[in-house]
Amino acid sequence: MRYDCLIVDDETALSQSACEYFNMFGLKTAWTPDEEKCLEFLRDNRPDLILLDINLGKSSGFELCKKLRGTLDTPILFISARTSDDDMILALNIGGDDYISKPYSLSVLLAKAKAMLKRIQKVTNDDIFSSGRLSVDMGKMCVTVDGEIVQLKSLEYKLLFYLIRNRGRVITKDELFREVWEDAITGDNTLNVHIRRLREKIEIDPGDPRIIKTVWGMGYIFEADAI
Repeated sequence: MRYDCLIVDDETALSQSACEYFNMFGLKTAWTPDEEKCLEFLRDNRPDLILLDINLGKSSGFELCKKLRGTLDTPILFISARTSDDDMILALNIGGDDYISKPYSLSVLLAKAKAMLKRIQKVTNDDIFSSGRLSVDMGKMCVTVDGEIVQLKSLEYKLLFYLIRNRGRVITKDELFREVWEDAITGDNTLNVHIRRLREKIEIDPGDPRIIKTVWGMGYIFEADAI
């Protein structure tokens, strides 16, 4: 069965309230309290978005995320009372797509989830880009480097597509937040991690990028001629 969202959180009252709130506003949402119940749920159901807490009683949301990334490309929004940059960066590095800290209002969480779901739905376009070693079919969401298929997550696809469509000009961070994330809550750490991931997948030397270049103090530029 298809769901818009799955909340995985061991805080029963908060999770049930969020689940009811999401359903009230038209997002079909389910809730599971731990890793075991989550994996059991996913055997028969497919959510478009997973909202995952880091602390899950005896287990960890970090470990669950790693397991899910072995078989699923479903976007994951980490929700946690932890607020350190290290936790946020780790969450993004192991496969999370975004991060929101507790405490949060249900309206903010709903807005965040809707923005992520909207991004997923909009990543469809028939454009085809090919230059040098990189080929991108935006309609089929297929990226190849040197003829080998490169697996990207949904947000990485959208970020790459936006950079390609606006190649040759400097794109500010604010523009990327507005046009790719469609979410003012997103911060620099999230963007930096996703840019680094893209570079690791399409650049010859991610430490010395030639395609997605940083323009210090401004943003980024996609240079097709450098491919």
